[in-house]
Amino acid sequence: MTAAPKKRPPQPIRAYGDRMGDGALQMAFTLPVAPSARAKEAARLYAEAHGLRHVLVATMERAGDNFSFFVVFGRSEHTLDYSDIEVPEVGAPEWTPKQINDLIKRKIGRKIVVVGACTGSDAHTVGIDAVLNVKGYAGDKGLEAYPWIEAHNLGAQVDNAQLLARCKELGADAVLVSQVVTQRDVHRENARELMDLARKRGMRHLLFVLGGPRIDNKLALELGFDAGFGPGTRPRQVAAFLVDQLIRRQQG
Repeated sequence: MTAAPKKRPPQPIRAYGDRMGDGALQMAFTLPVAPSARAKEAARLYAEAHGLRHVLVATMERAGDNFSFFVVFGRSEHTLDYSDIEVPEVGAPEWTPKQINDLIKRKIGRKIVVVGACTGSDAHTVGIDAVLNVKGYAGDKGLEAYPWIEAHNLGAQVDNAQLLARCKELGADAVLVSQVVTQRDVHRENARELMDLARKRGMRHLLFVLGGPRIDNKLALELGFDAGFGPGTRPRQVAAFLVDQLIRRQQG
């Protein structure tokens, strides 16, 4: 019989301000009223309605006609058990670019083809550019700088069908999709549409990775992708994940 996973010891936690367990929180929000004493009291009551106690309205500023922006401080009595939290993390090896290129050469024996794009109506390419372009991000070179990776950046506002068609033409091994715009959950809808289309076209064998400022691995898996990367991801992390997964698939 397989042994049950070892349960972590309980670890109750609460927000920290200036001493452990004080529950100190800061909230920022906008109310559709002009700045006034009544507006300030409304902000205090609104914070209390969210469970804060000993509320202090620290900032009230005009945020447009009949709108006020508030920053409030208060204390929360809520506690959660950190030991109960489970989050699927991306298992990306900590390899250097040299190690990544060497592994591709030795284990795969050819350049791997990676195609990336911002899909749907999304016109923000900062994230996909940081991962794919030679200059990379924070001193970490992008995938175009890897001799054993053939990287194709299709840019922004790429239709899902167009992306898959280009992947087929280029013989892609992996597909990187960036989603920055998230209003009304448009990123979820577009990502699901891409994966549905990939399955219909018999292309789900490709490695699909989703990225963006509001993307994490848990959400990406829920949407049908193989992995998800959020803010601050370095190009080498993505490259290491792709190569590791492709080698695993090749080895069966």
